[in-house]
Amino acid sequence: MEFSIATLLGNFTSDKLVAAKALEKKLDYQDESSIQRLFIALDVLEKIGVLVKEHGKYRRVREEGTIEAKLRCSSKGFCFAIQEAEGAEDIYIRESHLSNAWNGDRVLVKLTKEGSRRRSPEGEVQLILERANQSLLARIKQTDTNFRAVPLDDRLLFEIELQPDDHDLAQAIDYLVHVEILRYPIAQYPPLGRVVQVLGSDAEAASDVELVSCKHNLPRAFSSSVLEAAVELPAQISRKEFKTRSDLRPLLTLSFRESADDTTYVENAFTLEKTTTGQWQLGVHTADLAYFIDPDTPLDREGLKRSSSVYLGEKILPLFPDAVAQRSAFEPESDRRAISVLLTLDAATGQIVEFEIQPSAIQVDYQLDAEVVENILSDRSAELGLPAAVVEKVGQLAVLSKALQEQRQARGSFALNLPPRQYSYYDEGRLGVLTQGEPKLSELVTELLLLANQVVAEHLNALGVPAIYRIQPPPDVEDVQETIKLAANLGVELGLDREDAVHAGDYQEFTEQFARSPQAEQVLTYLLRDTLKPSAYSSKFQPYFSLALPGYTHSHAPLRRFADLIVQRVLHTIFEQGRDRRTTRAKDSINLRHSSSHGKIGWNVLPPETQQELEVYIAGAIAQLNERDKEVQEAEDDLVGLQKAQLMKQRIGDVFEGIITGVQSYGFFVEIEVSDTKGRTLRVEGLVHVSSLKDDWYEYRGRQQALFGRKNRAAYRLGDRVSVQVKSVDYYRQQIDLVTVNGDRMLSGDRLEDTSPLDNDLSDDSDTYFDDEE
Repeated sequence: MEFSIATLLGNFTSDKLVAAKALEKKLDYQDESSIQRLFIALDVLEKIGVLVKEHGKYRRVREEGTIEAKLRCSSKGFCFAIQEAEGAEDIYIRESHLSNAWNGDRVLVKLTKEGSRRRSPEGEVQLILERANQSLLARIKQTDTNFRAVPLDDRLLFEIELQPDDHDLAQAIDYLVHVEILRYPIAQYPPLGRVVQVLGSDAEAASDVELVSCKHNLPRAFSSSVLEAAVELPAQISRKEFKTRSDLRPLLTLSFRESADDTTYVENAFTLEKTTTGQWQLGVHTADLAYFIDPDTPLDREGLKRSSSVYLGEKILPLFPDAVAQRSAFEPESDRRAISVLLTLDAATGQIVEFEIQPSAIQVDYQLDAEVVENILSDRSAELGLPAAVVEKVGQLAVLSKALQEQRQARGSFALNLPPRQYSYYDEGRLGVLTQGEPKLSELVTELLLLANQVVAEHLNALGVPAIYRIQPPPDVEDVQETIKLAANLGVELGLDREDAVHAGDYQEFTEQFARSPQAEQVLTYLLRDTLKPSAYSSKFQPYFSLALPGYTHSHAPLRRFADLIVQRVLHTIFEQGRDRRTTRAKDSINLRHSSSHGKIGWNVLPPETQQELEVYIAGAIAQLNERDKEVQEAEDDLVGLQKAQLMKQRIGDVFEGIITGVQSYGFFVEIEVSDTKGRTLRVEGLVHVSSLKDDWYEYRGRQQALFGRKNRAAYRLGDRVSVQVKSVDYYRQQIDLVTVNGDRMLSGDRLEDTSPLDNDLSDDSDTYFDDEE
């Protein structure tokens, strides 16, 4: 099993002693080699003061002035330790103080010099907690004595000695290879590695999916122990188990998939029934994966390591083996275990009256695809051959979904007009914000799942149990004010309700304003998107900005996101160990599964030991989940970038009309629309470098996001439309170089008179660049 100090330290708190034997069991270190490495690590950590040993057990010690951070280095060798805490300063690490740490490694840094107004604080790497580069992309190089691998990432300033293996390295000189690190540098010994795969003569010769998988060290297969554990999972629900679950099989139950040939597993289903009092009871049912996967098992450890499924075009790297999904995902006419959120809603307004969360047994009656749903909602259901009850139920769900959407918008939640997603979680997704113009099925399901997630978060918070929440802090006022100024330059007047705070309702008003200015909408939407802070996992119930919620979580995609599985585990812990009264002698109890319990609890719902174990587990898991979230996002974006670069390689020399989406001192970015081989329209961004503008020298003015010509008063400004030609493409770096066509500076030239004439006095935020003749 992989060994990292970060994983080991995740099992400690400052006030809890942990025995070595307990660590062996928790980390599943069974072979002699793993156990030996564990004791070596414990001895070293004790010697450097990270752990202290008392009565044969260990406790974590957090020394003042030491900080856990992630190392970020540049191609020039400058390295900074980036702290996770928002607003925390980056710590400069000199090359001599890196202790053989590499770019991306998680490290424990000891501060050596305080920062000042102009200088960052300095530190030295005390300990490498976790290696980021367990494998990497490189080119083969031959020396006088051996073969070496030179990393493609220019932030890794070293070469790796290659261990001889079955590959004919002499035939792979200068070829692109995937290298596994066998030994990291220690003392005078350089890193050692072996070639796992020869990818091709260059990046373009390799498969884009293989390239991204190798570059980001994405696991493409499961170990034998994980596969065996998946096959051994139970399938059928026993009669005894039915007694512990709400039997919802008699209810008409619907599930949905993207298309008729969609092979992905379905993990959500829905019921909607009228109650005896005339209200609606909506059931949002999610595959109960927590029943199958216990903590500290091979499947659990593999799931945490992967954290989420990875979508690489048509290739999906799943969170769990297929055997897990085959036993838990929803299939028509099959009994399935579920976690059900049952919401009683007012028939007129759709407002929540009450809710409960139950382990259940369900059976999906019909699984409908997007085209069928579209036909039903467009009154074209006659030829579908579906029972009238099913058609009516889809219509009712759509009406309810619309009411929930109106509720969401009424509290200030907003959506951005961005390109459609390549795949859907039916929520705010990796971007952290809803997008406009989604298909009808996606809109319908999304509103129902958002409500269920909201309710689960509120319930866990009300019970006071440890949990994982999804949070999104509000944007910085300064960033929004800057966007407001840029919008004014584009002829769109925006404003904040309060000058000292930003609310989701402000963004809702902004998007409505954008829609009234079609020419500026695209650029302004990108500017607004860039002001949003990324969403993240947290152990604290905190607001989610774009959804305008005081608290929110993910709970409906446990087959694809490990965080959702953890939330299910917390719910199961409440079901099984929750204390529904203050003491065993108390007569009155409350229903911990029902919203009626809110505000009535004056005791710890979970036993103290269970509470503490959950807190420690969740704290350790959150760091991994957030880090892996970023890595998966980078990998998925990387693939899209490579595919766009490959497409543009075939369009070198072609001319396009595009829009300027960003202006910097070194040039401006232009977004163009290109059709791919499948007829899909893609938005591709390229750079027009200032050195290619031969007709004048140009002054950059940051406040106006523009480059101005000093002699001819030509301008390139944010939002302008220009004609550009594709000049060159660097496939691996995904850099697309463009040039303006025939000196065409701006297609929307009617805006030049809005700018004051330039004089010889340059503004504070300007830079001047000269063409070659000058």
